[in-house]
Amino acid sequence: MQMEQWEKFRTFKQRGEWVELLFMAAAALRGFGISKPWGDSAACDVGIHHGSNYLRVQVKSSSYRRGTGYYCEFKPQDFQTGYSLEQVDLFAAYVIPTDAWYLIPAAVLLRQHIQGLQLCPVRPSTRCPYLYEKYREAWKMLAKNRCALSRLGNR
Repeated sequence: MQMEQWEKFRTFKQRGEWVELLFMAAAALRGFGISKPWGDSAACDVGIHHGSNYLRVQVKSSSYRRGTGYYCEFKPQDFQTGYSLEQVDLFAAYVIPTDAWYLIPAAVLLRQHIQGLQLCPVRPSTRCPYLYEKYREAWKMLAKNRCALSRLGNR
């Protein structure tokens, strides 16, 4: 059996850096400006510029198949404290085996204290809620401002 390209990374850190590059390239192809915070101590992985807007994006990925979907965690690697809306505006989650991106406003997850969820790009079913499918390939989220993204978490 041939090893998938993403399985060749020796550590999750290396794989995460690769996914961040994929996200930055995908956003740039859609006309967004990109900035990368220096070092590993920033809460966000990527900055997105669109007009006068600047969004802080945390990039996550999953290859962990569970039932009819893929489980993705939305918590920092240090597991000490969670993310806050003062640190992150948007989560970009990449389901690696299916090449599917989910762009989910941070307010949607953080206000409900969600630290992990099932993403179902393959075949949504009753055991895998459709709740987050509206965020699949939702690149238009990058054009929203922080206030608009925050309001999405109140629904």
